[in-house]
Amino acid sequence: MKLGLKNKVALVTGSGRGIGQAIALGLAQEGCKVIVVSRTKKDVDSVIKQMGGVGKGHRGIVLDLVKPSAPWKLIQAIKKKTGFPDIVVHNLGGALDIRDPFCSMADWRKVYRLNFEVAVELNLYVLPEMIKKKWGRVIHISSIAGMENQGPVPYCSMKAALTAYTRSMGGVVAPEGVVVSAILPGAVFTKGGYWDITAKTRPDHVNKFLSERQRIGRLGRPEEIADLVVYLSSQRASFNTGSIIPVDGGQGRGYFGQ
Repeated sequence: MKLGLKNKVALVTGSGRGIGQAIALGLAQEGCKVIVVSRTKKDVDSVIKQMGGVGKGHRGIVLDLVKPSAPWKLIQAIKKKTGFPDIVVHNLGGALDIRDPFCSMADWRKVYRLNFEVAVELNLYVLPEMIKKKWGRVIHISSIAGMENQGPVPYCSMKAALTAYTRSMGGVVAPEGVVVSAILPGAVFTKGGYWDITAKTRPDHVNKFLSERQRIGRLGRPEEIADLVVYLSSQRASFNTGSIIPVDGGQGRGYFGQ
């Protein structure tokens, strides 16, 4: 299948490791020039090397996007080198270990900033440029937790907001040739991530989860999320505007229509 991604510029946030890293590598394999963004220089350098280096047109930026004005600084840095990206993948997110449903408003704002606000702020810069070009792809990595009670209340709430935003904004930009979509991963194993740590410290919990809640009987792999991101980034995904796509191995129990 020809995806038409050669020489497209793709920005992937939170791409130093895990799902974000797999997404960056997948887009690079299809010929994209990928901008890798992460807080950790070591991770950024590693991903760039795996993609073939800066000589292939890839670029790494070390930046903590949750800091005030960081999204604006990122866009300014990109504009000077490559211009506005054709594809933006918002992979930034996490529960921040904030599990108390009665946590402080300061904690709520931390989860809000990481999982929702940064994506919206970046989109305020990139979507108008995509509209001008009559082409663009924005993919949000949300979570099955945004559709069902599958995690801490603050995290579930912010992922639900991101999913709703995707559906609404997708309709707004659809007539302009811009596709905004969201993938809702379920439990995915990443090195050093929650399921890696839990498998070592609480193996009985992992076995119980897999046997009782995960219909496929195993955890997902980052590449299984990345493959769908690559498709949604492509020319082939022109009819996927506002699409909300769970990729969870049967973890979710709800049914919802588009």
